[in-house]
Formats: sequence, C-alpha cells, structure tokens
Amino acid sequence: MYKHILIATDGSELALKGLRQGLGLARISGAKVTVLTVIEPLRPQVLAAAQRAGIEDPVGRYDQQIDEMMKERLTSIQAEATEQGVTVEPVHEVDDSPAEAILRTANLQGCDLIVMSSHGRRGLQKLLLGSQTSEVLVKTTVPVLVVR
Repeated sequence: MYKHILIATDGSELALKGLRQGLGLARISGAKVTVLTVIEPLRPQVLAAAQRAGIEDPVGRYDQQIDEMMKERLTSIQAEATEQGVTVEPVHEVDDSPAEAILRTANLQGCDLIVMSSHGRRGLQKLLLGSQTSEVLVKTTVPVLVVR
C-alpha cells in the first residue's frame, strides 16, 4: 500500500484528525511516517512594529516562542504516534509558503502519500490554510488525503 506517508499538521483540532488518520494508515500499511510542521517567518512589518513599540530582540523572542510551541506540538505528536504504535520522524520548516514546504518535503523524502487537513489556523498562528491545501492538490503528483 503506502511506504512513506507525509503528514502535514499545524496543531489545530482538524489537523489532529489528519494526524490520527495518517498514523492509522501507517499502522495498517507499515509505512514510514514523516510529520511536517511549517511556520511562516516573522514578517518585516511585524518586526518593524515590534521595534517601534520598544520590544527588545523581537526576532529572538519570536524564535523562542516558536521553539516552545514546537516542543509542545512534538510532545503531542509523539504521544499520538506511541498510542498507535507508529514511529514518526518530525520535520519543522520555516517557509513563506506552507504548500511549497509540503511539496518539497514530500519530494525530498520520497513520500507516496500526503495527509493534510482541508484548512488550518487563521490570524497570528496561521500555519496552513485552505488555499495551501488547494495549492498542494494542484501542484503534486503524489496522492493527497484531505481530512475534513
């Protein structure tokens, strides 16, 4: 069936459904699993506003917040994987385009299935959007399981 599944997650409730679906498929098929989280870089406008507001080292603070968030997310991902008896390789990317990061990772890792949610977070914690899912669907030759 599948040999290597890429699961894209942004930590949202819907993405958790996708994670569980992907892990379940991996358990049944014996597939290797890569779990990808994509974070957008700190925008220049946000950086400038933070500096004007007198925030010291906004880039360092942003990086620290992302590191903390990723540790929590990785703990949650590992717990789900352990519960289903699946080993996962976590990958974290910083990219302006989550879709491009998903496509790149799927190709570099030789994945034969991409699992992702139909839409993700909005606002400041925006990581994956419906438009990103659409872009992946349009640009990939790898099968995609979209979880709603």
